[in-house]
Amino acid sequence: MATQGRLLSLDVMRGITIAGMIMVNNPGSWQYVYTPLRHMPWDGLTPTDLVFPFFMFIMGVSMFLSLKKYDFKLSRESVRKILKRTALIFLVGFGLNLFGHLCRNGFTGFENLRILGVMQRLALAYGFGSLIGLSINHKYLLHVAGGILLFYAVLLTATDSLTLSESNLIAVIDRAILGETHMYHDTLADGTRIAFDPEGLLSCIGSIGHVLLGFYAGRIILMSKKDNERIIRQLFIYGTILLFAGLLLNYACPINKKIWSSTFALTTCGFASQFLALLIWIIDINKKRKWSLFFESFGINPLYLYVQGSMLSTVFSLIGVTRFMTDNLFFPLFGNYGGSLAWAIFFVTINWIPGYFLYKKQIYIKI
Repeated sequence: MATQGRLLSLDVMRGITIAGMIMVNNPGSWQYVYTPLRHMPWDGLTPTDLVFPFFMFIMGVSMFLSLKKYDFKLSRESVRKILKRTALIFLVGFGLNLFGHLCRNGFTGFENLRILGVMQRLALAYGFGSLIGLSINHKYLLHVAGGILLFYAVLLTATDSLTLSESNLIAVIDRAILGETHMYHDTLADGTRIAFDPEGLLSCIGSIGHVLLGFYAGRIILMSKKDNERIIRQLFIYGTILLFAGLLLNYACPINKKIWSSTFALTTCGFASQFLALLIWIIDINKKRKWSLFFESFGINPLYLYVQGSMLSTVFSLIGVTRFMTDNLFFPLFGNYGGSLAWAIFFVTINWIPGYFLYKKQIYIKI
């Protein structure tokens, strides 16, 4: 049996998701984006819609492995550290919103500053998921995750909140707590803009269930006692069950990223578990590692590199670097769609360079 001390595949998968998030968020032009690199407008799933939930799944895996040091028990120290990290991640995400706002609007228009975002969603899912993970007997972990997702699915269905509208309960709660001007605005089929946040407060319920499914995958890894072949087998079975459950239940509760529906959590966690099993087979068992160095550099400092990418994107757009490079180099060389993708890949590479430096120096920037 193959054994290991640390699964390199965890870092690689984390790095793939961060590199993917940076790439899909930074095309050369939003007008020219290949269909697989776009998010679904509402119901459904594209490859791009897998990137963020894959990261949240791997965050759940890492949570289980890191919380082991507290013997999976609530204590003053564990709660303090969880709350501190939750607050830090949330504030960093809000800081990114503030940075972008200041670059575009200066010190005006703060009444339109968005409060929520990707980092804020990660923070809330991490905080609640960690506290739940330390509060329950782990043999009931799937029962709790399933109960959360079932409750959320029933809530969305009972309140007619499976459609994009101003009466959607997610939008109603966000408007009441955050205010319409502090929310992301989405577009209806007729072109009308409404306040609807894809990282809304209520839809965090689906994300909490999601991260707990990743938490259980971490339990599978730890309980398998470094037997990689056993880990692969159990992760693949686990992922297949989740995937089929999500696809079948899709007929009752559609797969939808913007409301982080229960079936979206099940389906994407299913794919993520299978993908992690595949990476363990390739990297940790068959030792095919040379290709993964690029992603490993992203994987050891994921949140820092995501923040770096977000800030560079804002600066490059503000000073005209993106427009100049695409209009004068990438579009002429590769065409509109190819050039837009080429810039996105180039931008990921720019972000990788400092990431590789940190990797070589073994510098880990943790939040």
